[in-house]
Amino acid sequence: MNTHIARPVTLIGAPTDVGARHRGASMGPEALRVAGLHAALVARGLDVIDRGNLSGPPNPERPRVGGYRHFAEVVEWNRRVHDAVYAELAANRVPILLGGDHSLSIGSISAVARHCRDTGKRLRVLWLDAHADFNTSDLSPTGNIHGMPVACLCGFGPEELTAIGGHVPALQPSWIREIGVRSVDAGEKRFVHEQQLEVFDMRYIDEHGVRHTMQVALDGLDANTHLHVSFDVDFLDPEIAPGVGTTVPGGPTYREAQLCMEMIADTGLLASLDIMELNPAMDVHNRTAKLAVDLVESLFGKSTLVRR
Repeated sequence: MNTHIARPVTLIGAPTDVGARHRGASMGPEALRVAGLHAALVARGLDVIDRGNLSGPPNPERPRVGGYRHFAEVVEWNRRVHDAVYAELAANRVPILLGGDHSLSIGSISAVARHCRDTGKRLRVLWLDAHADFNTSDLSPTGNIHGMPVACLCGFGPEELTAIGGHVPALQPSWIREIGVRSVDAGEKRFVHEQQLEVFDMRYIDEHGVRHTMQVALDGLDANTHLHVSFDVDFLDPEIAPGVGTTVPGGPTYREAQLCMEMIADTGLLASLDIMELNPAMDVHNRTAKLAVDLVESLFGKSTLVRR
């Protein structure tokens, strides 16, 4: 398939960690810029605009109230992310959200789902993550909303988050493929099964291999599909990507991650992207940010040889 994404690309920074357990993801957008993301995408032949960083409420570092930590702040950040991402999609650009913690994907994917309703596109979301992120306030042991975005997008959560894009639910579970999962809370595990969320956990990848996993995850795509990738950097094994707040051993290796990205690029359908949970405070010499940029280059078509 065609690997060239002809549409122009927009970088949008969302420098906050209000939805996370650890501080530091707020520095993720700048770490990605320092690692050369803009230049790397330009080298792929893309027209790239960096809109800079969104602004929003600071992290109040308070305990949870009513089942959520920093609820009002998370809602405000997601509204601003939604509006920014939706504007770029409406302008026929490919938005890349630079996180920030993964709760921000509620806003970005709500915008993508809204755009798909506007244009009659089918939506497929690839959730690359060590965690299922399918908690609710009743199930979450922490109240950190970065563990709840998939559930919120599927309509399980407060209206302030589930209705950001104007439709509840924003997504059906059948539109989502989770890949690389290896940490799921006990109550969350039952909920994942009840909702029939399609999860390719690390055992599945170990048993079937990355190539088969991605073939199944990408099955059924066509020219009318909007493909969104939500890439949590903790998807990667912490041996190669230490710069995250929630490391979980046993993730994909460098080559396995490259194959994931290359197979997504081969579809020619990538239309929006989140890069989430990069935490420079946990990193070593910006190593994880540089790796993330390398993988994003592959996501946009870089390969060793030209594929025919």
